[in-house]
Amino acid sequence: MATTYLWKGRTPTGEILSGEYQAENKNELISHLRKRKIIITHIRKNPKDIQLNFGKGNKITVKDLGIFTRQFATMINAGLPMVQCLDILSAQLEKPKFKRIVTEVMSDVESGSTLAEGLKKHDCFSDLFVNMIDAGEAGGILDIILNRLAQYLEKADALRRKVKGALTYPTIVLCVALGATIFMLMVIIPTFAKMFTDFGGELPLPTQIVMFLSDFLRANWYLLLGGAAGLLFFLKRYYKTENGHYKIDKLLLRLPILGNVIRKGAVARFTRTLGTLIASGVPILNGLEITARTSGNKVIEVAVMDVKQSISEGNTIAEPLKKCGVFPPMVVQMIGVGEQTGALDEMLDKVADFYDDEVDSAVEAMTAAIEPIMIVVMGAIVGGMLIAMYLPMFKLVTVVAG
Repeated sequence: MATTYLWKGRTPTGEILSGEYQAENKNELISHLRKRKIIITHIRKNPKDIQLNFGKGNKITVKDLGIFTRQFATMINAGLPMVQCLDILSAQLEKPKFKRIVTEVMSDVESGSTLAEGLKKHDCFSDLFVNMIDAGEAGGILDIILNRLAQYLEKADALRRKVKGALTYPTIVLCVALGATIFMLMVIIPTFAKMFTDFGGELPLPTQIVMFLSDFLRANWYLLLGGAAGLLFFLKRYYKTENGHYKIDKLLLRLPILGNVIRKGAVARFTRTLGTLIASGVPILNGLEITARTSGNKVIEVAVMDVKQSISEGNTIAEPLKKCGVFPPMVVQMIGVGEQTGALDEMLDKVADFYDDEVDSAVEAMTAAIEPIMIVVMGAIVGGMLIAMYLPMFKLVTVVAG
């Protein structure tokens, strides 16, 4: 695990410098400072290292990469040397893992590697990121590519949050409904059941069903919980297989309301990624392979790989997209027009912008549709159980009144 070190030193010209550095050990820090031609005068561990890092997330998110890329683009565009840009960026990063990675990339660049070669060593930078940087360095337009990449990451993060937000609402409502049902069956219903047992007589059928469900849940809750956990484990394992991944993703795309959100999100991501890669000078076949791997949906991935095969055989992009049945006709037609006019990247960006708005509309429509459905379902479950429990009381009142 990386440790934060505080260091002091001076340059060959006598300038006094100091700072913090994340390293696996002290030797790594010494090697890093020597590469920068800094004469070390003092090194010690940061005493606040544990307190500062406690509770902080160390996962590098798309949002983190977007902010990093936007700041990097601004500094490159201002004419700062690349090594200085990376040094400034590493100093202001809060996540220790990200700070260490950027520092290692800076060391690689100082040693003579290209920026793309330095980034490629780290998993947090995707193939899309590395290939676009490589194309930018080769073409001498790194600042333009960084700006384009920052814009892509920002829009990709916004799209991800939209889809995630769409999934969050029904999940919360479903969990609340399930929790309320279980609470009633395990806590409230047994109280009524004891009263009915003392009352005697034959209970109405709805009451008998609810009491049976309550008794079954209380007696076998651990089996049901274990079964649910086992099913979840099986689905996760199955989803990791090629066949399982494809079938589950295909099923998700066919869901009545949610499938529409997922489909439009996948189309927006596909067109945005491919359009950004083509506009950045990445070869079309490489761009399609990267787009397939970053699609987030196995059905889309298979369709895009079919497109790649089709192009390698001299055919068009639009035809295999039409055959797969995943992409709407409008998308296929616009991509076909983009191919014919030689403006495929611009057309893909227009489709992506359109489908970003479509995702917003689909999320709003889904929320509007799910809300009344969930209210009706919860009302039917809770109301049905309450009515079943009060039926014997109505019967008792009738007997007493008679």
